[in-house]
Amino acid sequence: MNGMSWKDFVDSIHEVEAYQKKVRKGYVKDRNKYTRTGPQKKGGAPFNQAPPNSRSKSAPPGFGAMGEEVEPESFDTHEMLQPDIWSDLHINQDIRDILLKVAQDFIAELPVPVKIKDITLTGSLANYNWSNYSDVDLHIIVDFLGVDENTVLVKSFFDNARMRWNNKHQIRVKGYDVEIYVEDSRESHKSSGVYSIKNNKWIVKPRKYRQSIDFGSAKRKAEDIEFQANIVSNMLTAKKYEQATKNIERLKKKIKNMRRAGLESERQEFSIENIAFKILRRNGTLGMLNDLKTRAYDDMMTISEE
Repeated sequence: MNGMSWKDFVDSIHEVEAYQKKVRKGYVKDRNKYTRTGPQKKGGAPFNQAPPNSRSKSAPPGFGAMGEEVEPESFDTHEMLQPDIWSDLHINQDIRDILLKVAQDFIAELPVPVKIKDITLTGSLANYNWSNYSDVDLHIIVDFLGVDENTVLVKSFFDNARMRWNNKHQIRVKGYDVEIYVEDSRESHKSSGVYSIKNNKWIVKPRKYRQSIDFGSAKRKAEDIEFQANIVSNMLTAKKYEQATKNIERLKKKIKNMRRAGLESERQEFSIENIAFKILRRNGTLGMLNDLKTRAYDDMMTISEE
C-alpha cells in the first residue's frame, strides 16, 4: 500500500470530476469555433447501415467476421473439468497456491485497507464448458460497505484498480489468462460452478449438462449488437461525439443486463444470453466498445490545428 487514505482517494476523484466538468464546459462553448470546418458533406454510409467490408480503427482484426471467429464447437461441454487445473473435483494445490498469491498481491497494492472475505474461481473453468477461450475468473469477495458507505464509488474504485492490474499483468495458468474481479459480498453471483480458493471447497458444485446450446439464436443476438457497434463507429467518424457516447453507454448497459438475465435463468451459463455475451467477448466487440468510448472522449477534447 502507498499510504493513501480513503479520504485522499475520494478527494482526488472529486478533483478529477471537477476538472473534467470544466474542460467539457469549455469545449461545448468553443467547439463550433475551433473544430468544425463546415457542414458535413453529403454521402457516405448512413447511420442505419453498416459500412460494407470495412471496420473501425478501434475494431480488432476480424471484426465483422463472427462466423469465422467463433465456432459452435467451442461451446461444447466436456466429460470432466479442465484436467490441468482439477483432479476430479479437487483443484490442484499448485494452482490454488498461485491464485491465492495473486489475489493477496492485488489487495496489498491497493491504496486503502481491504479485508478479503473469500476468493473464488468461477466461469467456464469451474464448469464443464471450458474451452481454449476460457479465462481464470478470479473473484475477490469483499464487503463494499466496510470500505465506505458510498458503494457506487467503492465499486468504481475497485473496477479501475482491477482494470489497471489486468492491463499491467499478463499472468497465465496452464495457458489461461488470469482475470481479477472484485465482488461485493452483499451481491449474489449467479453461476452453476463456484469454488472457494480461500476455503478450498465448492460453494456451488457444477453439474454436467446434456442439453444442446441454441448457438444460432445466440449468434443472431450477438450480431445485432455488433451491427449497432459499427453504427456507433460511423457516428464518431461523423463527429457526432455526444450521440456516440450515449449509444456506447446504452449498448454496454444492454450487454450487461442481457448477461445478467441469462445467468439468472434456469440455463445460467448455457443460456442464449450468456452465450451471446461470450461471442461478443471472443470476437472483440466488447473491447471495441471500450476503445470507441476512449476515442469519443479523445476526439471530443481535441482541438484541430485548422
